[in-house]
Amino acid sequence: MTTYLHEDRLQSVLKAIRDSGAARVLDLGCGDGDLFVRLALMPDLTELVGLDICTASLDRLRAKLRQLDVQAGKVDVRHASMIDPTGDLAGYDCAVLLETIEHIDPDQLSRLERALFRVLRPTTIIITTPNAEFNPLLGVPSHRRRHPDHRFEWDRARFRQWCGRAAVVAGYTASFHDIAGAHPTLGGASQMAVFTRT
Repeated sequence: MTTYLHEDRLQSVLKAIRDSGAARVLDLGCGDGDLFVRLALMPDLTELVGLDICTASLDRLRAKLRQLDVQAGKVDVRHASMIDPTGDLAGYDCAVLLETIEHIDPDQLSRLERALFRVLRPTTIIITTPNAEFNPLLGVPSHRRRHPDHRFEWDRARFRQWCGRAAVVAGYTASFHDIAGAHPTLGGASQMAVFTRT
């Protein structure tokens, strides 16, 4: 079941993809396909590749895709890591990381940064991640994270610092958005950065 906040998150990312004008999209950490299935049905997309390291999630996604009327050759689902992508995925219009970076060990973030901004180097990169400032509204105690598999959860200042530095170094501009709800001082349940290659 999709919660209101998750639906709002998905709609925000879909709008950012549409606004970018992308036709070829990478869904990095596609999981069971909450976003991927919606992208597969978008007529403006001509090529869609999903990567995930969880084979069970990919099996569930493939089962969903078999139920859809998707143009032959449009979608490709791969068991692979986003921090070690293959060169054939370079140069896509857009790469999306929907609530995935928080599952990566902090000491691996430099590898992710290199993979995104140096190896893949798409025209647009969209990253969403939980906003730690919003956790009290979700009943998450200060000593815990939202999910046991989260390796970290950043507040908005820390997220913007990481994204801003990565963007400048790699020749991108970054814009930031509170998504999945909107508290006047705590922001949204999630936060989104949209990077555009300059």
